[in-house]
Amino acid sequence: MNWLANHRRSALICGLTLLLPLLLVLYAVAGMWSARAGYQSDIDYLTPRLARLQGLLGQQELLRASHEQALAATGSLLFAAAQDRATVATNLQTRVRKLLSDAGLSVSNSQVLPGREQAGFDYIGVRLSVTGTLDALDAALDALAQERPLLLVQSMDVKPARARRSQPQSQNITATLQLLSLREVQ
Repeated sequence: MNWLANHRRSALICGLTLLLPLLLVLYAVAGMWSARAGYQSDIDYLTPRLARLQGLLGQQELLRASHEQALAATGSLLFAAAQDRATVATNLQTRVRKLLSDAGLSVSNSQVLPGREQAGFDYIGVRLSVTGTLDALDAALDALAQERPLLLVQSMDVKPARARRSQPQSQNITATLQLLSLREVQ
């Protein structure tokens, strides 16, 4: 004890010299402990995802079959991605004009609307102005509902046509239809 009382400065330097490696060891242990905790939280985060992936791998064939069924079902509702957008729009306009004419409507104007791409599909629209009877419009709408690839009526504006004195009994209408069809995007 006598040496410690006489050499306080040397004792302090020796004590700090011995304490410094101890602090470095504690710092390294704390860093490794922190890294381990981070890795453990990453493992805890990934464990449910891995379990879901293993479940999906177990059901892979069923999912593949369901995917094929969905593609087959949507294939009849959409235009194929292999077809050109302009060609699809022109064919759609021609088909719709013929369909409405066959139903008894007179098509006075038709226009292909600018296409837009949204949510993986090309939206291809056609606007048509038609005149005819209300029964012919009903027949045309029924025919449009049966058409494949699917045709959606986006908007329809129906107005009574001017009554002619020579045909007071007929219920003629003028309608503006905006139709929409979808094409797959690659």
